[in-house]
Amino acid sequence: MRVLGIETSCDETGVAVYDSEQGLLLGHALHSQIDIHAQYGGVVPELASRDHVRKLIPLIKNLLHENLIKQSEIKGVAYTAGPGLIGALLVGAAVGRSLAWTWQVPAIGVHHMEGHLLAAMLEKPAPRFPFLALLVSGGHTQLVEVMARGKYTVLGESVDDAAGEAFDKTAKLLGLGYPGGPAIARLAERGNPDVFHFPRPMTQRPGLDFSFSGLKTSVLTTWRAQVQNEQTRADIARAFEIAVIETLAIKCRRAIQQTGLKRLVVAGGVGANQRLRTRLREVADKMGAVVYYPRPIFCTDNGAMIAYAGSLQLMAGQSEPLGFSAYPRWSMNELK
Repeated sequence: MRVLGIETSCDETGVAVYDSEQGLLLGHALHSQIDIHAQYGGVVPELASRDHVRKLIPLIKNLLHENLIKQSEIKGVAYTAGPGLIGALLVGAAVGRSLAWTWQVPAIGVHHMEGHLLAAMLEKPAPRFPFLALLVSGGHTQLVEVMARGKYTVLGESVDDAAGEAFDKTAKLLGLGYPGGPAIARLAERGNPDVFHFPRPMTQRPGLDFSFSGLKTSVLTTWRAQVQNEQTRADIARAFEIAVIETLAIKCRRAIQQTGLKRLVVAGGVGANQRLRTRLREVADKMGAVVYYPRPIFCTDNGAMIAYAGSLQLMAGQSEPLGFSAYPRWSMNELK
């Protein structure tokens, strides 16, 4: 079955076609809205929705044309139904369901975080069930126990800012660009790791939940108390990045100990951070575990993960009725 995947949950328009019989991604394309939102220091929901409207249909047409895929070869359509920005979600849901109706093929709404969770399945070797998943992005930070597809238990999640959100807000405090993750990572390369030390939030108490808002406040207080020059900015960026990475590493180590699972999947935009990858690999090696990542382009939002996740649901006989819905808030615990 060849499935068209559509991702429009936030500020990136992603499309892809996945062939479940060949187990092969036939093509994918991504349009980023970074240039639109950078001048505002963050995503403006209305602008995001409008840009999805402008870009989605041309992106699908180009994808099929450039990969020599005929419309008649598409046997299913998958779109992100949530969580995310409601206006952006509705664009993808409306287009996806309309195309499926026009082409007389089934459609399925996909959970955005389930897409991230399964993105590592597009790589070789792919992780086997069961495994732990660290989903760490601009909107979510979660540790999930994955026993099989659709059998997910959220072990811990952020009680306030997600890790990616903390990167964006900290970058804004330091006068850096948007998105914050890459900006801080670049600046941290020039930072001295021994100058500042920030807290590792919620690591001194039991449990697997996360909190990053206090860390952001520590950065603000420190920045205001220093001589604000480029080296100080770099030193703070380095200390902040280390604090986030160590917090994630401590929680992952705790989750591996708690569950006994020896496979860890790391996905989401922050999962592309090279220092995080190195640190988690060190933690896993010491515990006899293995870490799996999607390739960097599939860590951020993309259509490939939606096409893949949707193909599994469609092959299992699931599909949506003629209407469509979008869910800006949607817990993974609600998935079946």
